[in-house]
Amino acid sequence: MADFTEALTEKQIAMIAAQPVFFVATAASEGRINLSPKGYDAFRVLSPTRVAYLDLGGSGNETHAHLAADGRITVMFCNFQQPALILRLYGRGRAVLPLDAEWDELAAHFTMLPGTRQIFDIAVESVQGSCGWGVPFMALEGERETLKKAHRQSDPAQWEAKMAKRTRSIDGLPTRATDRYIAGE
Repeated sequence: MADFTEALTEKQIAMIAAQPVFFVATAASEGRINLSPKGYDAFRVLSPTRVAYLDLGGSGNETHAHLAADGRITVMFCNFQQPALILRLYGRGRAVLPLDAEWDELAAHFTMLPGTRQIFDIAVESVQGSCGWGVPFMALEGERETLKKAHRQSDPAQWEAKMAKRTRSIDGLPTRATDRYIAGE
């Protein structure tokens, strides 16, 4: 049985904090639906109705394009331990880039990771909790360091040039290129 609330509860916030992975889904009115797994210590609950996550450069920038076009976003957490629980956060999001006025305020909530390109700021409109009884038990062996290592070893000028060319999604929707390479951890 699914339960809906308008904001996150303390119990739900605690469950989110314990999860090493989350999933983000976005779509524009036309084209592909994007569903991305996310890891690292990159998600923050800023209030019961506001969350954010740190985004690293990867294979594309679909979430940014979809949020600019439509704004809708769903973030899902699965508890792979006890108690069984799935949380979906439905809301409206936007990309905040290092050149934006809000960057410093949002960035203060995170430890910057190599390859950071933007933070997604999400206004939570509703929260759905469901049983998760069909989700298996799983244990975390550890984080993959590959993405952070690749960013750490990349030349900042080459990274910025590469990101400057990424101004379109797979479906041709516009994105804003980031202006800053965050080195180190």
